[in-house]
Amino acid sequence: MHALSAIEEKFVLHWGEMGTRWGVNRTVAQIHALLYLSERPLNAEDIATTLAVARSNVSTSLKELQSWGIVRVVHVMGDRRDHFESLVDVWQMFLIILDERKRREIDPTLRVLRECLAESGKSDAHARERIAAMLGFFETMSTWYHQFRRLPQAAMIKFFKLGSRAGKALGITT
Repeated sequence: MHALSAIEEKFVLHWGEMGTRWGVNRTVAQIHALLYLSERPLNAEDIATTLAVARSNVSTSLKELQSWGIVRVVHVMGDRRDHFESLVDVWQMFLIILDERKRREIDPTLRVLRECLAESGKSDAHARERIAAMLGFFETMSTWYHQFRRLPQAAMIKFFKLGSRAGKALGITT
């Protein structure tokens, strides 16, 4: 791999920093950024050299990115090593990450909230009320999510691009 340009380096470093704020390991995020910018699939050695990180860290990070479904293994003619590439459609990537976050974070939270509510008694009235409110919120958001995910991608993009016009159509002013 060639040395990163100043713009590539800035993006990779920033994506790594943002990753940590989103609860993603910095190296995982930096590898994703590198693969996203790369014109060709990269092997693990190229990634380790370019980012100056341990090869073992690269392997672990690549497995994590593959488990999210945003990086995949590809093969290059004449090279026995695995190479990796990122999805390039940012909307597709966003939707995959959204789906995974729901599966990994929201669904378990819904289960625990339902269990807590079912197990609570009269002596837990205050906690029960708060948990019920939280459960109502999560169930509403989950229902909205499922309705949203049934839309074709073009409709989703159009929805997001509506911005403040949607609020005006609904009589909401900011």
